Amino acid sequence: MAKLALLRHGESEANAANVYTGWNDVPLTDKGRAQAKAAGEKLALLPGFYPTHIHTSVLSRAIETANIVAETCGFLWLPMTKTWRLNERHYGALRGLNKDVSRKVFGKEQVLEWRRGFDAVPPAQGSPTIDRRYKYVDPRLLPRAESLHQTQLRLLPYYEDEVASRLRQGEDQLIVAHGSSLRALIKYLEQINNVDILKLEVPNAKAIVYDFDHDLRIVNKQIL
Repeated sequence: MAKLALLRHGESEANAANVYTGWNDVPLTDKGRAQAKAAGEKLALLPGFYPTHIHTSVLSRAIETANIVAETCGFLWLPMTKTWRLNERHYGALRGLNKDVSRKVFGKEQVLEWRRGFDAVPPAQGSPTIDRRYKYVDPRLLPRAESLHQTQLRLLPYYEDEVASRLRQGEDQLIVAHGSSLRALIKYLEQINNVDILKLEVPNAKAIVYDFDHDLRIVNKQIL
């Protein structure tokens, strides 16, 4: 059996300001750093959890959380891969907009569908993201807005190639990512339907730990 721990980053400045973040790069707050340390302390006490690899996005809030957790757990020596495929969902033109304001402008039902639905795509960003961290990514793969479904489609190749392959070898793995990218992965792992996914919330810095059998069937789940 192998364990997979999923961890959303600690509170970011955008979380604190209640704005859509997506691919915007924002740091953690002091509260977020404390949350990351507390999450690391719980993971350190998890019986039988010995990850061989840490996976995170290319966004600072997730990387910083991963580093804090690694230091707290004594995992700094582990290899860490940073990939755009674990980035938060791209919120398109909603990026930087206050969530309460968006409900007033677009209506509560539309915003709920954009935020929690599986196939709804928010308004697209007018131009592609220009950032050095995506220099070697095929521009045709870079989104201007994403549904949760599209987020799932772009992260699953990485999960299958780099995470599931190690789990099948009996190696524990740690993923530190974002609310929506983890929702997309959890939907896949737990086979959650398109209606029930609306109810799924992934809190900041609360590790979700799965135990898998040799066929990657979930035999246990716990939230730390």
